Amino acid sequence: MILKILIIGAVITAVYFLFFKTTPEAKVSKKSAKKESKKLDADEMVECATCGVYAEVEECILSNGKYYCSRECLAKAK
Repeated sequence: MILKILIIGAVITAVYFLFFKTTPEAKVSKKSAKKESKKLDADEMVECATCGVYAEVEECILSNGKYYCSRECLAKAK
């Protein structure tokens, strides 16, 4: 009876490790996929570096890694 329980436990453990446990390589690829998806979508809102107003990324001006809501704010920053 104990032998049957041990065999069933071993089979369940083997199935778990074969099908459900992820490998470290899979975890790394998931992390890199998350980093790539960090890019801003066109409808996301960002804060202007000068005045603090939130505007859509599509409408903003990107200069030196900072977002500006208008050319006037960009000129003030320089």
